[in-house]
Amino acid sequence: MNLPKTALFNVLRRTEGPRRETLRQERARERAANPDDAPGRKLVLASGSPRRLMLLSQVGLTPDAVRPSSVDETPRKAEMPRALAARLARAKAEAARDQIANDAEVAHAYVLAADTVVSVGRRVLMKPQYVEEAVAALQLLSGRAHRVLTGICLITPDDRYRTKMVDTRVRFKHLSRAEIEAYIASREWRGKAGGYAIQGLAGSFVQRINGSYTNVVGLPLTEVTQMIVAEGFPVHYAWARAAEIEPE
Repeated sequence: MNLPKTALFNVLRRTEGPRRETLRQERARERAANPDDAPGRKLVLASGSPRRLMLLSQVGLTPDAVRPSSVDETPRKAEMPRALAARLARAKAEAARDQIANDAEVAHAYVLAADTVVSVGRRVLMKPQYVEEAVAALQLLSGRAHRVLTGICLITPDDRYRTKMVDTRVRFKHLSRAEIEAYIASREWRGKAGGYAIQGLAGSFVQRINGSYTNVVGLPLTEVTQMIVAEGFPVHYAWARAAEIEPE
């Protein structure tokens, strides 16, 4: 006898087993029931950026794991730069969180992600892939101010979200054709938001900066450190401990 489609669907749905929770969800439940027996804090960085790793190490933070997350960074239609940075930071954090959900070593870890966007007005300057794109970006930045926006997203072991937006204004001097050509030849612009690296050769282009310098490098340390410390990471204890073991 042929079953109607709706009846067949209901039969199939009833035969499905219960959806299994991830190891991360299981540990979050156990942590809520027995907070005194909770495992130690661990941190996963949702980025493979050497600059972000370097900045974290500068304040004594070494991620327990690095889980770069690949997401489509194309802006949505009419999406503002601030909204883009916030959305991508959250998407990267969630992608990394899903990667570690059943990893016994770091399933219970905090997940930190960030996304940096360079904008001139409403226009977003993406990471240039080709020389022509890098030249166009530098020509646009020449002699004017732009914004560097970094969205930060920290997901706790029980999947609470901590977010922050950091906004820095940077003004470039007027760039000559020779300066642009020399900078392009250096290849330093590759993989950099806005097509430049302030901590490198392009530092000579900057006339004025208003806000966080480390934000322009790739990760605003003041805000990230405050966020991590607020979650109970012993960052400041590590500083004092480093002074105790420093050789005389």
